[in-house]
Amino acid sequence: MSYWDVAPEHWGLIWDNLDYFLWGAAKFTDQFPYVENLGGLAASIVLAVLGILGAFWLGLGAGLMRISRNRFAKYTSIVYIEAIRGTPLLMLIFWFFFLAPILMGQTLPAFHSTLIAFIVFTSAYIGEIVRAGVNALPRGQMEAARGSGLSHVQAMRYVILPQALRNMIPSFVNQFVSLTKDTSLAYIIGVNELMRTAVQVDNRETKISFEIYITIAILYFVVCYVLTSYSRRLEKKLSRYQARDR
Repeated sequence: MSYWDVAPEHWGLIWDNLDYFLWGAAKFTDQFPYVENLGGLAASIVLAVLGILGAFWLGLGAGLMRISRNRFAKYTSIVYIEAIRGTPLLMLIFWFFFLAPILMGQTLPAFHSTLIAFIVFTSAYIGEIVRAGVNALPRGQMEAARGSGLSHVQAMRYVILPQALRNMIPSFVNQFVSLTKDTSLAYIIGVNELMRTAVQVDNRETKISFEIYITIAILYFVVCYVLTSYSRRLEKKLSRYQARDR
C-alpha cells in the first residue's frame, strides 16, 4: 500500500484535530482571563505577544542604561545583556521553572515561568537594538536639543528616542518573529502551545506523524511570514518618511 492510498484518511485526521492545533481545549468563561485551557497556536501567539511587550520595556531600560554616562548603570547593563545573551533560552526556562520553588517558596505555573524567561531573554536583545538605534543617530541631534535648553533626559525623551524607536521598529518585528518560533521550547515543561499539541495528537493517533509536523510547520510559517511581510512594509514606509524628511 502506497502513501497516496492512505493520504486521504491521514489528512482527514489532521482536519479533525485542526481546532486543537489552533486553540487547544479552550473554553470561554465569564471571569478573567475569560478563556480556560488555551493551547495550540493561540497559546504560542499569546506567549510571544506578552513576551515582546514585557521585554520591550525591560530592554528599553537596559539599552538606555548601556549608553548612560553613569558608570554603575552602564556596567550593570553590560553585565546583564552579555550574560543573558550568552545563555541558551532553554536553560533560562529551566532556571525559572525549577529555581522558583527554591527562591520563592512556591511553584510558578509553567506558562508564567516560560513567560518570565522569554521576557528576560528577549529584553537583552532589545537592549542591544536600542543601543544601536540611538548610537546610529548623528551626534548633532543631542547637541542641538541641549542647545535649545532641554536637559539630557528631556532631549533623550523628546528628540532622540522618537527618532531612534521609529528606526528600530523593523528590528522589533524581527525579534517578535524569532520569539514566536522560540515558543516551541515551552512544551518541554508542559506548556500546551503548538508543539505540545502536536506531540499530544501524535501520541494519540500514532500513524500520522508526518502530516502532523508538516501541519505545524505550515502554521508557524504562516504566522512568521505575515510578521516578516509586515516588517518589510514598515521598512519601506520608514524609508519613504526618511527620504521625505531630508
